[in-house]
Amino acid sequence: MTALLDVQKLNVRFRQDGETTHAVRAVSFQVHKGETVAIVGESGSGKSVTALSTVQLLGDSAHVDGSIKYNGTQMVDAPEADLRRVRGNDISFIFQEPMTSLNPLHTLEKQLAESIELHQGLRGTAVTNKIVQLLNQVGIRDAESRLGAYPHQLSGGQRQRVMIAMALANDPELLIADEPTTALDVTIQAQILDLLAELKQSKGMSLLFITHDLTIVRKIADRVCVMKSGEIVETGPTAEIFSNPQHPYTQMLLAAESTGTPLPVPADAPIVLETDAVKIWFPIHRGLLKRTAGHIKAVNNATLTVRAGETVGVVGESGSGKTTLALAIMRLIRSEGAITFQGKEIHALNQKQMRPLRNAMQIVFQDPYGSLSPRMTVAQIIAEGLSIHEIDPTRDRREMVAEIMAEVGLDPALMDRYPHEFSGGQRQRIAIARAMILRPKLLVLDEPTSALDMTVQVQIVELLRDLQQKYKLAYLFISHDLKVVRALSHKVMVMKQGDVVEAGDADAIFDAPQTDYTRALMAAAFEGRTI
Repeated sequence: MTALLDVQKLNVRFRQDGETTHAVRAVSFQVHKGETVAIVGESGSGKSVTALSTVQLLGDSAHVDGSIKYNGTQMVDAPEADLRRVRGNDISFIFQEPMTSLNPLHTLEKQLAESIELHQGLRGTAVTNKIVQLLNQVGIRDAESRLGAYPHQLSGGQRQRVMIAMALANDPELLIADEPTTALDVTIQAQILDLLAELKQSKGMSLLFITHDLTIVRKIADRVCVMKSGEIVETGPTAEIFSNPQHPYTQMLLAAESTGTPLPVPADAPIVLETDAVKIWFPIHRGLLKRTAGHIKAVNNATLTVRAGETVGVVGESGSGKTTLALAIMRLIRSEGAITFQGKEIHALNQKQMRPLRNAMQIVFQDPYGSLSPRMTVAQIIAEGLSIHEIDPTRDRREMVAEIMAEVGLDPALMDRYPHEFSGGQRQRIAIARAMILRPKLLVLDEPTSALDMTVQVQIVELLRDLQQKYKLAYLFISHDLKVVRALSHKVMVMKQGDVVEAGDADAIFDAPQTDYTRALMAAAFEGRTI
């Protein structure tokens, strides 16, 4: 049977500043009609480069040789006009981070219309009807009312659904999904995977799925290609790869999972953070006079306590209020209700009054690349807060940076490099070092492992565990990865649409959830079922 996509002895080299990097080496695989093939491996293994090569999207610095045939037509060195006909029409892409793929200045209707008008020649009402049909198909509720929305007004799961709608707009034969569920909550992740499987079945599509998450691969793939350092080291049917992996690298990937339990918190551990009935409502302004027509009820009556050396995990779907609550606790957005930090009420303090407390409460974000200045060296990034908060002004700054870098597992010799020269896991360590050098008492961790490879995820969890034990840190840990939450958290708070639906000891929440919603979360995380 002729393959829909046939890649043979693919090599990709990048030339920059007189140096050549061999990113992909002699890679061969096929995708047949109606089949799902997964390419798995850690960051830097060549997965995405291989996918982008299929329609020659790598840019001028890339040199591609070998053979890539789509429906028997050679893609390598094909005329640009031929490639344009295939891109977005026969072969469509879904990328990992929709916010970088969607134009923040255009409405959903405008962005979806562009592709439909270009490839199908539809105009006016016909385009709008097609867009509504696509949005309904990918599970966007009240699609007609969403046409005028901008990307920032949607949750992560909704944005990813819009990306899928754009990819499906022209009924492609091959859908290439590059880490499409990495940053999504487990329930949304399960829904997106079910949606892709359903669309693949109904439309007879083929799917090339790029991921570092082997749990996903087990659910959706017919065959697996395992990549390491630009090469495919093992390939075969999914069931065979999982039951009897042959290559040591595949065995390592399958074994990588955050496990263990946090160390117990002493009974006399002091309370670091308390909240009581925190409420965050955002007004909806309408009309010429911008009168308040209602409220978005982001958080309702959130109450929690975190002690020194304790981790409270906050879980829930996108839009449940997890990050909004964290930002309010950090006093980065306004809220109602009491917030007490180290015995001091801070909910009514202004920015100037908060400044002396800032070094003691730090935050680590999901995307370290987005939160690290690309124009500053690692040494400058980590040391920046020392001058602002006047910490140990007589000590040598580079010496302090070297100490904290070594503590978080980074080579101090690399301190004069820039963020883009580090891997995702190393960048997250830099973000942790930037927070830790200020000697905080509370660390808010907002999805700190979600964009990382499974093996790197395990390392970061171990690092956080070690730092907490050494410095008696209080963690507020926000994550959609319930396996990581279980490995780190003493207590868990479950949020849904702004409400706290369940809270208590982690073991009790995981072993005997009391609400249907929490049970559904657990099923999505540990059994792969959809809510």
